[in-house]
Parts: sequence; C-alpha cells; structure tokens
Amino acid sequence: MTIDVPSSAKLPTKFGLFDIHVHHEEKTGLDHVALMMGSMGGPDPVLLRVHSECLTGDAFTSLRCDCGPQLDAALSAIATNGYGCLLYLRQEGRGIGLHAKIQAYHLQDRGADTLDANLMLGHPADGRDYGIAAIMLSDLGIDSVALLTNNPDKVKQLEKHGIEVAKKVPLIAGVGEENLDYLQTKIRRMGHTINSSDLE
Repeated sequence: MTIDVPSSAKLPTKFGLFDIHVHHEEKTGLDHVALMMGSMGGPDPVLLRVHSECLTGDAFTSLRCDCGPQLDAALSAIATNGYGCLLYLRQEGRGIGLHAKIQAYHLQDRGADTLDANLMLGHPADGRDYGIAAIMLSDLGIDSVALLTNNPDKVKQLEKHGIEVAKKVPLIAGVGEENLDYLQTKIRRMGHTINSSDLE
C-alpha cells in the first residue's frame, strides 16, 4: 500500500528555517527544488534567486566559478530580508550536464574560454531554459519578483513566461584569481551586468 505524501517539508539550515518543495519535471524526469522563507504574499516583490545546479561549485567548493558563493549569498540575503525564495534547477553546466561540463573544463585547461569550450563540444553557450522556473513560481503563487542575478537572459526568459521582474538585484560573490577569466568572459561575451570594479 502507498500513501499520498506531499513532497514538501521544513528544512533548517545555517541561514535559518526554510520550507523545501520538490517539483518533478515530466519532460526531463528531473526534480527541481524551491526553498522558501516567510510569506510569498508581499507586499513587496518576492526576493528570488534562480540558481542552476553546480556540483563542483555548490558541493565541492570549486574556485573555477562563483556558483557556491552565490548560492550562500542568496540564501543569506533571503534570510536577512525575512522572506524570499530560491529555486534550485537541475541544469548543470548551463544545461549541458555534468559529463560535458567536465569535458569543457578540460578544454578550458588548454586555453578555451567558458563559452568557446561549450561550443567546441557542440553545445550552446548557455542551454538553460527558465520556463520550468516560471512554472514553479506560478505553482507557488509568485508572479512578481526582485531577482538576484547578473544575467540579463534570465530576466528576459522569466518575463517571456509571465513573471514580472520588478527589480534586478546584483549578486556579486566569490570573486577570486581562479575565476577571474570566467567572470570576465561572462561580462564580455554573455552580457552579464558585473562592474569591472567588482572584479578588482
């Protein structure tokens, strides 16, 4: 006999107490996560971070990227704000998967930048689709957000899918010698809004 149990629970963290909700995406078979603190009813737009999975940065504290520090900074910002939401999307390696991402690292070790490495492997520079984020937000009753991001494509995609980005909040964290080229490529070739002074 099976019982119908909601895929949600309380999740105490070092940043405070969150509610965790799991959203299963039928198309890909992947489970995505929403972490929520406080009420999503406003009156201000919900402070939101849409974070793509990065095993190397989030779990193994890799210095090649800024993902792990951005994850911590976003959860800290939500806790300081008193309410907000973090979506953790299973879109490793900008959507190309872990195996291809490590292959891209290999090419980067030989001089390719983060964008060209993906292209050399036959993948898009950024293959992420934020439609699933919009579906999750709709299910959670969130339609207006203050988005923690430096990525203009994330804003564009969410708005295309009916989510109002009332405010864009920069998220600069984890800048260091090991990821300077990576961050400069995101500014120069992917349009990320990071001030050069933040990389000094």
